[in-house]
Amino acid sequence: MVMNTAQSRPGPGERLDDILNSTRAELDKGLVPVNIFANADIFDAEMERIFAKSWVFLGFESEIPDKGDFMQRKMGRDSVIVTRDAKNEIHVLANFCRHRGTKLCQTDVGNQSHFRCPYHGWVFKNNGDWIGAPDKSKAYKGLDPKEWGLLKAPHVESFLGMIFASLDPDAPPLMDYLGGAAWFMRGLMDLHPGGMSPMGPPDRYKVRGDWKTGSENFGGDGYHVAVAHGSVQTIQLAQGFDVLNNFSTHYVIPGGHSFLGHDFDGMFGPDGHVWYYPPDIQQHFDLDRLDPLLQDVVKKNPPIVGTVFPNLSFLRFFGPPSPGTPPAVYTSWRQWQPSGPGEMELWSWQLKWNFMDEQQAADSYAAGQFGFSSAGIFEQDDTVVWEGAPEAARSVWARKENTVFNMQMGMEGMGQQTLDESWDGPGEAWRPGPGEPSQRAFYQHWLSQMAETGQ
Repeated sequence: MVMNTAQSRPGPGERLDDILNSTRAELDKGLVPVNIFANADIFDAEMERIFAKSWVFLGFESEIPDKGDFMQRKMGRDSVIVTRDAKNEIHVLANFCRHRGTKLCQTDVGNQSHFRCPYHGWVFKNNGDWIGAPDKSKAYKGLDPKEWGLLKAPHVESFLGMIFASLDPDAPPLMDYLGGAAWFMRGLMDLHPGGMSPMGPPDRYKVRGDWKTGSENFGGDGYHVAVAHGSVQTIQLAQGFDVLNNFSTHYVIPGGHSFLGHDFDGMFGPDGHVWYYPPDIQQHFDLDRLDPLLQDVVKKNPPIVGTVFPNLSFLRFFGPPSPGTPPAVYTSWRQWQPSGPGEMELWSWQLKWNFMDEQQAADSYAAGQFGFSSAGIFEQDDTVVWEGAPEAARSVWARKENTVFNMQMGMEGMGQQTLDESWDGPGEAWRPGPGEPSQRAFYQHWLSQMAETGQ
């Protein structure tokens, strides 16, 4: 497949701030201008104003369990090395040599105590410290090692075994950044003291879509399921997509985070409790670890998808691991890695509960791969339709007409969805039926971050 690498910059007389100002005016009406997608100037600003400022997910502690372990990851378009040093501390290092900028680490994972530049041989410890160079006494006798270590992320924290980092020296603590999203994440991953871990490295595949589309879709787009995934009903692999939105709740969290819950009992009866997990899995769960309201959400109205701003999402659903077998519940954490204007790389980890036996883990993995992987029956549907926004953004016609996308669903006069005033959990709960409060909140927060640093 040939990738379309065309880039779109603002049209004649169009400035970045003009685009942001028009976006603000349109968002107030529930509309999103086409020219925020596949736009090189927008993309550059996103890298500086969002990905260099936010807390970004980098992986799981279990992926680097031993001293000296490392993995190569991304923060926006920056390649970083996530390391565990000799003191068992985790560091996030810029993956380029301070001498001439050569990429230090070429492999995805490994174990080593130091990194040696392949260009001139400068050497750095796995905590980022500069420790030497060829002919040091002749070439760099007076060099101060403290001045020439690798760039290090000023903030690195873990939550539920997940590693996050921020490049902003003034970033708030991770838990303040996550806010109410952390509450839902506990409901997803803290049902057992052993927690969850990935079953191998992330799948990675290129998608001709904008990272924002993946994030806002998984934040709460239940409206597309019956149409985009209609073929799954046609082949009778699953049914009931047409009424799925009647059982949905949009949980909208300040900070651009959002989760989409479903009434599993209403859809499946008593067997639907706790994401439709079978009894041999549920018997291991200790819901008393959660506060009473979160217990109630997990039992009756748990989220099946959600997004932590800017580009981390999750999916928990179920499907058959092979034809004719009972369904298995799978959990996928996924990242929409921006690689260029209107292009991204999709990273997807399949997780297991650490108490699972080998067969239970294998069934969960197979079900997840069947549904959401590079060849997954759901994933293929999504990644094809997501090509639309960048294509429209590259259209001269669309820009000349000041084209906007409609995200008004659920606004006054546009549907039955209303704010649940009785909701006592974090953020807001909107229900029932289809709506787009999550999408509007996502782009409102995106805009606030894009405009925050000025002209």
